[in-house]
Amino acid sequence: MAAKPRPGPTQREFSRDTANRAARVAEWQLRRRRSWLLESFVSTPPRILAFAGSARKDSLNRKLLAGGEVTLIDLNDYPLPLYHGDLEDAQGLPANAAKLVALITEHPALLVASPEYNSLITPLLKNTIDWCTRAEPNPFEGKVAAVVSASPGQFGGVRSAQVARQLLLHLGCHVVPAQCTLPRADEAFDDAGRLKDARAQKAAQRVAAELVRTTARLLP
Repeated sequence: MAAKPRPGPTQREFSRDTANRAARVAEWQLRRRRSWLLESFVSTPPRILAFAGSARKDSLNRKLLAGGEVTLIDLNDYPLPLYHGDLEDAQGLPANAAKLVALITEHPALLVASPEYNSLITPLLKNTIDWCTRAEPNPFEGKVAAVVSASPGQFGGVRSAQVARQLLLHLGCHVVPAQCTLPRADEAFDDAGRLKDARAQKAAQRVAAELVRTTARLLP
């Protein structure tokens, strides 16, 4: 008897896998031009904390992350329960939330890759931010932030990026105007994980450069 064909991936699985292959490119882009950025903007590079709101392996949005002196973290390494006020009252701030708060506090700049689920930011990103804002003081206030997004769809995660930018602004971040949204991200990278399209490369570089430049200007 012939073996039954394996079912193909669902749309959600495809979207997540596509989003998950993108979050490391900005790191590659900025490190590739690190010496130019540092010579152009600041003698001591600002520290940038970079993370993607996706937990899947080979996240597309993780490929879009970058930084000067970058600390690239994976939110898989900081699992958190779903935020609940009663849980917080009973147990306080979870240990992983405290670790993330410390990292955010130590870095003057944030680079966030925001995948798009149902036209919004991911539950992972929202839950992570919700827990971190329970710390005193608010660790996001005064940070410089940039948002990038990748999606297999034609809009490149632009709706998610807009929501993420609004949320970070509400939390007191200085969000840089430069944006990078990558449509059809499942076809955008070569086998080495590099962007194929020169315009997409320039957009990622522009976001990284503006984040470094703005942070350098605002550093005391």
